[in-house]
Amino acid sequence: MKYLTIKDVNLKNKRVLLRVDLNSPINDKTKKIELSDRLIQHSKTIKYLLSKKASVVILAHQGRKGDKDFRNLKQHYLLLKRFIKKINYVDDIIGKKAISEIKKLKPGNALLLENTRYLDEETKNLSANQHSKGKLVSTLYHYFDYFVLDAFSILHRSNASIVGFTVKLKTLVGLTLDKELTNSEKLFSKIKKPFVMILGGAKPDDVILLLNNKKADYILTSGILGELFLIAKGYKLGKKEQELKEKGYLNNIKEIKKYLNDKRIFIPEDFAIALNKKRKEISVIDLPINYLIYDIGKNTIEDFKEIIKNAKTIYYKGPQGYYENKLFNLGTKEILQAIKKSKAYSIAGGGHSLDAISKFINKKSISYISLAGGALVEYLAGKKLPGLEALKIKR
Repeated sequence: MKYLTIKDVNLKNKRVLLRVDLNSPINDKTKKIELSDRLIQHSKTIKYLLSKKASVVILAHQGRKGDKDFRNLKQHYLLLKRFIKKINYVDDIIGKKAISEIKKLKPGNALLLENTRYLDEETKNLSANQHSKGKLVSTLYHYFDYFVLDAFSILHRSNASIVGFTVKLKTLVGLTLDKELTNSEKLFSKIKKPFVMILGGAKPDDVILLLNNKKADYILTSGILGELFLIAKGYKLGKKEQELKEKGYLNNIKEIKKYLNDKRIFIPEDFAIALNKKRKEISVIDLPINYLIYDIGKNTIEDFKEIIKNAKTIYYKGPQGYYENKLFNLGTKEILQAIKKSKAYSIAGGGHSLDAISKFINKKSISYISLAGGALVEYLAGKKLPGLEALKIKR
């Protein structure tokens, strides 16, 4: 896909409206916003724009109305100020206060507006054209020369601040988004074969979408996805199956059954449980059992490592088991170390994936760590992303 980036135009004395993703984790103890990789990367785009003497107004969000992490962006502003000296914050979006600050903004300076999700229209699932007629876009677009999208992680949402401005303003891609798109293309249209997808984690809904990826040569399942495949094949897990049922995960069995004859998909043949506070390996032939499953077993680990060894491209999404516990981090640790030793191009994404990588290998061992979660999953699953489609709009 061809698109213009912020490096392709003259930005001097131009007024730029920039959409980033500052959505960050909140520390349980301090209740404060934590410094995230997203914030650090977006600050580089802001600094670049300011270095070119553009006036930059920033749109971002934190959480969603009704959720615990929904709040204003004052703390995000204070974190951004560590990297950007000439930045201010206004607790308004489209009111008189915001408009006044936007009008006063000088070249080489930035202004962070309030959480866009304070506006009810922001999260309505409407088309780009429909959003372009809404209050947010209609109020702000007059003040800008360019609209810049800089976050892959939000492109799967058809929100006002993501797609609406693309109808009214010349739209550019920021440094962060450009990097994400370039690396994602290596999994989508520029794949070196064999392409191995390693899918795990505790949230099966996301990774199930990836089973639809036609470009993968091998799909290695673990975590809850691997357990659901066993149930779909007719195995009874016992205690773990009851837990999966209580969490509603068995609702995915019908979808998974569509892939039972797919020879690219590999499922675990053994697991690890806790017995007398020790790790015990069990085979699938031992099922059902009255114990919870916490990790893939050693035979599965070895089988997966053999496939990884010959890979040319790897996508890693989700740890293999309860990696936070020393007894059950073997699967995750061994698989990540196999990726590290591999000569393949590797990309990883998702919060728990990144946490596991940080624990067991150097982040630099992964070719690219994506800041996107659900958006990258949907992209790899072949779904159209509204934000990405909006970049194609002819203005």
